[in-house]
Amino acid sequence: MRQFYLFQKGQPLVDQLSWSHYTIVLSLKNINEINYYIQQIKKYHWSKRELISRIKSKEYERLDDNTKNKLINNDNTNVLDLVKNPIIINNKYNLTDIKENVLKKLILEDIEDFMKELGNGYSFIGSEYKIKIGNTYNYIDILLFNYIYNCFVVTELKVTELKKEHIGQIQVYMNYIDEYVKNIYHDKTIGIIIVRKDNKYIIDYSSDKRIIAREYELV
Repeated sequence: MRQFYLFQKGQPLVDQLSWSHYTIVLSLKNINEINYYIQQIKKYHWSKRELISRIKSKEYERLDDNTKNKLINNDNTNVLDLVKNPIIINNKYNLTDIKENVLKKLILEDIEDFMKELGNGYSFIGSEYKIKIGNTYNYIDILLFNYIYNCFVVTELKVTELKKEHIGQIQVYMNYIDEYVKNIYHDKTIGIIIVRKDNKYIIDYSSDKRIIAREYELV
């Protein structure tokens, strides 16, 4: 009760939160983290169980510093800002030999949880999404759509360190979606490369800011 009193003196209360919500978020020490979860509850009507799950997964801690600064300053965020790092993937079979097809299987079996790791507003379009480039068929690992940011999201899975050829591959797929799939009222397609190990220099030297790389972690 004392924590609640001290908090409400300096913060506007949100009437969408229950007392149970407040008892959970006020157990946190970081005021910016508290405000993050309060805003998420307000926007997306999280239940107590959902809130506990998000905190347990250290969702706020897995946002990058630039995103946290945007949230603190109430700046606009984009679709890539809220993608967690690392992305948590449930290894329900306790597998040790992970290949790309196995990683994809784990993700597809828990596709809703996977999309939560990417942020909010995602819907599933398809896996092994077939596109034809010239006379050759290619397959996008996972194609999503984000209705909040009004764009398609090409997601490629790699069980290695990020390589420069991964950037070129996903750029081709994104450009194809922009030309042949998206409508004129959709924003440009973005790309997420999920890798075993990031190489920030490759992303830093990529001129396409629509692409990010995120490591995955099996739990």
